[in-house]
Amino acid sequence: MPEKPRILVVDDEPQITRVLRTSLSTHGYDVRIANDGESGLAVFQEWNPDLVITDLSMPKMTGIELCENIRDHSQIPIIVLSVKGEDKIKVDALDKGADDYVTKPFSINELLARIRANLRRSSLAKEPELSNPIHIGDFHIDPQTRIVSVAGKEVHLTPKEFDLLTFMARHPGKVLTHGTLLNAVWGGQSVQQPEYLRVFINQLRKKIESGETPRYILTEPWVGYRFQPGTDS
Repeated sequence: MPEKPRILVVDDEPQITRVLRTSLSTHGYDVRIANDGESGLAVFQEWNPDLVITDLSMPKMTGIELCENIRDHSQIPIIVLSVKGEDKIKVDALDKGADDYVTKPFSINELLARIRANLRRSSLAKEPELSNPIHIGDFHIDPQTRIVSVAGKEVHLTPKEFDLLTFMARHPGKVLTHGTLLNAVWGGQSVQQPEYLRVFINQLRKKIESGETPRYILTEPWVGYRFQPGTDS
């Protein structure tokens, strides 16, 4: 019998953890609960889950700190739970390595869809044809080591920045619509949330562009973005 996907839920609200334990277990997931960030990190290190769901505001260790600690050791998907009005914190969590977020109060069906999409992309990333290094223009991208260099200089990217750049690098010169990028990197449930792209495109540009005028990631107004890899030196 195939092993159930393991999901670690980290949240200090007992009502939420009860609902998530019941709902996720019913849908075929192996679930463990932690009530604060420190406990969550300990369970992560001992249990090796396939995906983490974490609140942001918690005692002892925040969700953002938990994301940073997990990213020191693993590239597994992380979904953060946030309340309305936490936009800056949400952006910070995404920048520190979270893959996705769901706003409280949330629909369990939406959360399940996000879980499926993140687990599916995590699994696909391990397939051989998607693990081959990409050498194009000024870019060298290695999906296995997740190392990126631009014009010979190594650049550190968060997991979702890496996924976004890799997808664009596989479609050089093409106009990639907002919906196409959102669906490819975050799944179909996110196509109506362009703030994902604004955050990550801006972060990518800060890390890979050398000047104020974008050279590699070009904006196609009202449509999407075009990736121009430059020329090999």
